[in-house]
Amino acid sequence: MLGECLLICCILGGNSVWTYENMALNKTVWQQDTFLNFTAARAVDGRKDSLSIFGSDCVLSRYTYTAEWRVDLQAVVSIHHIFIQYATNNLPWDKNNSHTSRFLGFSVYISNTTNKADGILCFRDTKYTRATIPNPINITCPHYGRYVIYYNNRTHLPYPVGYSKDTGNNLCEVEVYGCTSPGLYGENCSVACPQKCLNGRCHIVEGTCLGCVDGYSGPTCSKECTISGFYGENCSTACPEHCLDGVCDAVNGTCYGCLDGYSGPTCSEGCTISGYYGENCSTPCPENCLDGLCDTVNGSCYACIDGYSGPTCHRGCMSPGFYGENCSIPCPQNCLDSRCHIVEGTCFGCVDGYIGDKCIENKGCKFQGQYGVNCSTPCPVNCLEGRCHIVDGTCFDCVNGYKGPTCGVVII
Repeated sequence: MLGECLLICCILGGNSVWTYENMALNKTVWQQDTFLNFTAARAVDGRKDSLSIFGSDCVLSRYTYTAEWRVDLQAVVSIHHIFIQYATNNLPWDKNNSHTSRFLGFSVYISNTTNKADGILCFRDTKYTRATIPNPINITCPHYGRYVIYYNNRTHLPYPVGYSKDTGNNLCEVEVYGCTSPGLYGENCSVACPQKCLNGRCHIVEGTCLGCVDGYSGPTCSKECTISGFYGENCSTACPEHCLDGVCDAVNGTCYGCLDGYSGPTCSEGCTISGYYGENCSTPCPENCLDGLCDTVNGSCYACIDGYSGPTCHRGCMSPGFYGENCSIPCPQNCLDSRCHIVEGTCFGCVDGYIGDKCIENKGCKFQGQYGVNCSTPCPVNCLEGRCHIVDGTCFDCVNGYKGPTCGVVII
């Protein structure tokens, strides 16, 4: 049947007939430097009865230093092999046929664009001679692509013995065989590629995937990612560095949890919520941190509110005689026993002779007739005019009939 190829395969001692369609037949074509009316379309018209370069079945381009011809298969398809029939001018194909010299050194590419450099090289002749180059030739190239490109050149002198000085597209027929549906393979292109193949594509003969969807690996992409710390296509991408325990979703790489101090699907963000730290930034900073702020990783406070100290500000001031932020401010100097409130710095008592919240008011007692701590003790009753020393309470003088430091002795 026109446009089909029977590929005979021997499998385990038996014969299997695989049919591939000629996907190049009557497709859109292009060539460099067409000669007269020997257009590029002649190579995909299904006719190759006459191999004369001046007949009606073959392409002919001007002989120059480069030759290029391509066919657009109009979609990305699964290609098995490419058949090329070169012009012989209806003469025996041997070393005496001059057309062999222009065929030597040719290349075939498969590409998804019209630029061969964007595709893959299926074949490049580096070993044939005028006596050995086959015609026609079948080039097996199981690959996906839209364009098949024939190319030859004479731009890199010197060339091996037998090569022509110029070249051209003396092509009588180019046939591209494979599966038109990219997700099929095997006999008659009747078997669906494995479900987890990337883009549904697999090897046209073997059915092995040409890549796996994220989270799967193996020849047929049947294995879920089992290597801890990796995800994505063929399980080849390391989980984001701040994932908790280095583990993430095998398909999309999102972290199951974040290291302390990081948040977001891939734990790429520092804590953005003020006052929180730790895994997924979900733990409030310690309550005594100044302004509620702490290290986003370990929760240590940057500073403490007045009266607290320690990495997490959980301790009241441990050193007597200090108060305030990080317990770094000395208690007022006239506090009794140097002790004061750890937050406000107010004295619990004043040394003799001082009064006020911080024992800084009046270096004497405001009220006559008092002395001692906070000037709260009345002078001895027999002090003259009720006056005494503000520190030790000794009388400056005694009323009549009394004597002694505190006028407590009756004169007889």
